Amino acid sequence: MLKKISNIIPPDLMKYMMEMGHSDRLVISDANFPAQSNSKRYIEVCGVKTDELLEAILEFFPLDNFIDYPVILMKNRESEPVPEVWENYRSIIKENDTEESFTEFYFEERLDFYEAAKTAYCVVQTTDTRRYANIIIQKGVC
Repeated sequence: MLKKISNIIPPDLMKYMMEMGHSDRLVISDANFPAQSNSKRYIEVCGVKTDELLEAILEFFPLDNFIDYPVILMKNRESEPVPEVWENYRSIIKENDTEESFTEFYFEERLDFYEAAKTAYCVVQTTDTRRYANIIIQKGVC
């Protein structure tokens, strides 16, 4: 163990975050997301919710301030309520975004989100069972 690194961040994830360059993307997915079939690098994190992991990651991960939307969510159906986890994401990002890179989420349709995940540097799958708890964050420069 190292000091000041959350124990919910597995060693492989810290390694991948260190390897990532400017504009590389990281996906944090819920338990229902087809993560293994839509990723180059896959990490499973059990017993953790997506918002908990996002908060731990953003301690170290700068968001890209060269683009308008460094945070992407999977769009829900219009007939469904707005997922509560999205407001948690907003609060966590605002609290940790020291460069003020984030202004608003960008929403991708489900199949487009899958395609975006395929090009991400890494997909981290949690055991979170909340619907639409998938999020993509794009790395910036420190």
